[in-house]
Amino acid sequence: MRILFTGGSGKAGRHAIAYLLAQGHRVVNVDLTPLDLPGVDNRIADMTDAGQMHDVMHAWAGYDEMEDHRSPPRFDAVVHFAAVPRLLMKSDNECYRINTIGTYNVIDAALKAGVTKVIFASSETTYGVCFAGGERRPDYLPLDEAHPVVPEDSYAMSKVANEVTAQCFQRRTGADIYGLRINNVIEPHEYKANFPAYMSDPDLRRRNIFAYIDARDLGQMVERCLQTNGLGFQIFNVANKDHSVNLTTKQIIDRYYKGVPAAEMGERETFYSIRKAEELLGFAPEHNWRMYLDDPLEV
Repeated sequence: MRILFTGGSGKAGRHAIAYLLAQGHRVVNVDLTPLDLPGVDNRIADMTDAGQMHDVMHAWAGYDEMEDHRSPPRFDAVVHFAAVPRLLMKSDNECYRINTIGTYNVIDAALKAGVTKVIFASSETTYGVCFAGGERRPDYLPLDEAHPVVPEDSYAMSKVANEVTAQCFQRRTGADIYGLRINNVIEPHEYKANFPAYMSDPDLRRRNIFAYIDARDLGQMVERCLQTNGLGFQIFNVANKDHSVNLTTKQIIDRYYKGVPAAEMGERETFYSIRKAEELLGFAPEHNWRMYLDDPLEV
């Protein structure tokens, strides 16, 4: 497939692009900073400028395409990851402005260019747990896509607004538009760098609902969305299958979630439910922290 990918130079995007390239796709990365990765085409553009987004949707991927086409071919899909990536990086109103206007511009340009598959990055923060003032617990466990999304912060608010925007575009056009509520992205080197601290102090993972997503498995999730058609507008949680701490499901509930209604779950099953992605997309995470720490840890 010929794919336009926004925000591919960021932490999550660069691993997802590497995965897509390995599947044989051609990827044009649209970002403010180019991605230094063999095989990727880069385009510098600002997603908050509608004209720039409409231009890149109708542009050559590289000089080689000029040999076979009189005008640029249409993209088969757009993957939109570009964003201010978290709270407390820019002013709250600027974070909200960039993320919402940028997402509107990207989806609008994609659909007007005839693209019928758009995948966009939403966030775990939409559930209101991650960036809440004080402690906020899920309404029930495991937390699935039907859980209320009522955040308090500008970053998560922007992601909720983007989901509504995407749903409205889908209703108008009939395109497939899938939103990914991505949990805390972990790069391969971060297992040894960060996870020993999580084992010593599980409190560090409370705001992430004790979940995580390996960056390479996020790439697989994008690929599964690209290969699955006809679902219309959908929202999917994205996480790995297990907890990010060395405690069982029961131990975590006893320590952090007493009184929270909980369905029957596996001994180490993530509280950030990925059952919908497993059932509708065939998503099957391949990496977990136990594979990458030197010393096996006993519960």
